[in-house]
Amino acid sequence: MRNGHRPANGLRPVSIEYGVQPHADGSVLIRMGQTHVICGATIEDRPPPFLQGRGQGWITAEYGMLPCATHSRGRRETGSGPSGRTHEIQRLIGRSLRMMVDLPLLGERTLRVDCDVLNADGGTRCASITGGALAVRMAIHKMAQQGQLAAMPPLWPVAAVSVGVVEGQPVLDLEYSEDAAADVDANFVMRGDGAWLEVQATAEGVPFSPELFAAMADLATAGIRRLFTLWDQDGWQG
Repeated sequence: MRNGHRPANGLRPVSIEYGVQPHADGSVLIRMGQTHVICGATIEDRPPPFLQGRGQGWITAEYGMLPCATHSRGRRETGSGPSGRTHEIQRLIGRSLRMMVDLPLLGERTLRVDCDVLNADGGTRCASITGGALAVRMAIHKMAQQGQLAAMPPLWPVAAVSVGVVEGQPVLDLEYSEDAAADVDANFVMRGDGAWLEVQATAEGVPFSPELFAAMADLATAGIRRLFTLWDQDGWQG
């Protein structure tokens, strides 16, 4: 039995707190079990250099873990820049969030999303994507309210969840102890229309069959659809 008597298809308790960083244009604290991430979105009135003059916006992300987010203190990533793992996660978050909106509708602006892990117990990149999307929604809504956009553009919900195979059983939303013991580890990112944005799946201990992968994808689909309900909950200024 999983911790908290959670079934194989069960998410950890999920909560969202809005406006935790008043100086950000949009911010949330997302909690998924004992994984807690602050996601803050900042609007910059200029695009990145490679998009200047093209009439479209951009969404990018930065990710980091605070030193005491894990069981042993991690070192701050300064000086030499982010590690390879951090850089890969940042790119994943940015790619996912750019699928939320038609970027030309943002004008020549950059939305920079900072995802800082306060406490890590597995699934930090997935929590960062799910929370980051809600922070982006807040920031875009603020632009529309202030007349920086002609209208509120259509937005797709975006969310992510981990799935693994532990002792031969596919399970949803892995805690760290499960992730460390998993024979297969996967992260799924989906948009509100049901389209996959990214799938990362790795055989950590044994290879996995197409049938097992399909079972994992089914778990992820059901879990992400439950995360999409966060978009319908009260608590944000919209």
